[in-house]
Amino acid sequence: MTSESMNCAFKEWALVCEALGSGLQSVIVRKGGIAEGRAGFSFREKEFFLFPTWFHEQLGRTRLPQETALPEEPGEDLEIRYAVTIEWSGFVEDWEKAKALEALHVLAEAVVQERFLYEEKKGVYVAFVRVFRLDPPQKIKNESQYGGCRSWVDLADLGECAMVSVISDEEHSRRRDVLTRVLGL
Repeated sequence: MTSESMNCAFKEWALVCEALGSGLQSVIVRKGGIAEGRAGFSFREKEFFLFPTWFHEQLGRTRLPQETALPEEPGEDLEIRYAVTIEWSGFVEDWEKAKALEALHVLAEAVVQERFLYEEKKGVYVAFVRVFRLDPPQKIKNESQYGGCRSWVDLADLGECAMVSVISDEEHSRRRDVLTRVLGL
């Protein structure tokens, strides 16, 4: 995986981006954005950057300690700090299985349940990911084209950078085993 081969970014809460980037989280749980279009949500790319989004209530929608500092909101520039590779993705329709994934993410149970129950088709999209820290982080202009309730944005080419896994191979394998056990894969 190289930064030159990607130009797509996945919009996610800034706190979740940091949880992924610090190794606290290994799955992305999503139902889709309001502006996903007719086809609805999908993990359309297997490799992408994480694009942090901000809203003040996000800490209360996680299981993180209340003293957790919110990442600083961007000004004119936004920093892209992490890249992701999806190793497995699917639609989880069993609430007990979706709930049992909590060891792999920081979202509050109520948030996962809200996403699970949203719309007629009950369930959530889950992606088991490997996360890489960009060294150095890449700065982009924080432009209006990145706004809106959609999951994916296309970025201009980023500069060259190294990508370093945020967790060890052994820990990643242990988490893969948790996913396999919980979902019966």
